[in-house]
Amino acid sequence: MSTNVPLWVWAITLVAILGLLAFDFFFHVRQAHEPTLREATIWSAFYVGVAIAFGIILLIFGGTTMGVEYFSGYLLEKALSVDNLFVFLVIISSFAVPRVDQQKVLLFGIVFALIARSGFIFAGKAMIDNFTWTFYLFGLILIVTAGKLLAPEKEGDSGDADNFIIRLAKRFLHTTDHYDGDKLFTYENGRRVLTPMLLVMVAIGGTDILFALDSIPAIYAVTTNVYIVFTATAFSLMGLRQLYFLIDGLLDRLVYLKYGLSIILGFIGVKLVLEALHTNQLPFINDGEHVNVFTFDAYTSLPVIVGVLTITVVASLVSPKGKLMAAVRRVERLANGYLTHDYEGDPVERAAKYEAMLAAQNSLLRFDRVKVDAMMEEVGANWAIEKAERAHAEATGN
Repeated sequence: MSTNVPLWVWAITLVAILGLLAFDFFFHVRQAHEPTLREATIWSAFYVGVAIAFGIILLIFGGTTMGVEYFSGYLLEKALSVDNLFVFLVIISSFAVPRVDQQKVLLFGIVFALIARSGFIFAGKAMIDNFTWTFYLFGLILIVTAGKLLAPEKEGDSGDADNFIIRLAKRFLHTTDHYDGDKLFTYENGRRVLTPMLLVMVAIGGTDILFALDSIPAIYAVTTNVYIVFTATAFSLMGLRQLYFLIDGLLDRLVYLKYGLSIILGFIGVKLVLEALHTNQLPFINDGEHVNVFTFDAYTSLPVIVGVLTITVVASLVSPKGKLMAAVRRVERLANGYLTHDYEGDPVERAAKYEAMLAAQNSLLRFDRVKVDAMMEEVGANWAIEKAERAHAEATGN
């Protein structure tokens, strides 16, 4: 198999990917339910296994270089996809999407991401083939992105769902404030209206486009083989829905992941700039001649990506800060869940949800009080708890 992959190979690959997406929808998502930990684990392992099996096939039939480039790209895109889950979590929490209906939102996000990234992949390939300065541009994008990951988050930067796109949608579309299962349309006062489910999908779709602007330049630093770029991206997105439910409780503990991604993106950005200098044809740089600089190959990228991700993930999981963040975020989500749930006059369910919030609050007693207060203030959990307490007092008369 050469770098010019035959059309029949492309056709088989596309049919396999579409088949997996169709299987996911008809057998897992069509019937709304909350996946169990066992279900999420099995299917996450399945999709990782499929990605590894595909990489082994590339190693056998395409050669070592293609295999190494694929696994480097897959790991890079998988890490960036996990970072996407943080924003998905914020959006889903902001819109208070019922747990049983979250699978449909996530599958839509994956399909939209695959479509958006496919467009950027082929656009990026066209730029690389026709413009000699493309690697300079890609490298600069990644270096700037790496710097932004290290910058302190400003209020509203963490994925506020009430963004420009959502405000437009709310203004021009007739939407209700209540969900009707996972339906996009429902009837209210005899009128057919849109449910908030559509707004959630619009928010996730909008963020996917922004993610593609970072992920595609990053993987083109690993390889310029468009087939490897596409398959590594596609397989990294497959199983992301199951991974969301599998590591839902661990996402908040990955407090150092953004630093690891910053190092990786910075490294890849520098790698692209060095490659651009090495093949330079711009007249205002070294009179249009190639610059004799050191460049990194695919065999260097893979251990760097693996090493940095391993260190940052392990450091996050053993970090006291990560454990505290996960505990505080859980309290916040339970408080918001109490506020947004439609109890339909069921006092037992209301009491159960309130008790769950109180139990999560009590779990914070094992941490340092000063650090807890600071973290609660940082994520806005105090406000959610106070509002939930007032709502519960009004509903129960206590």
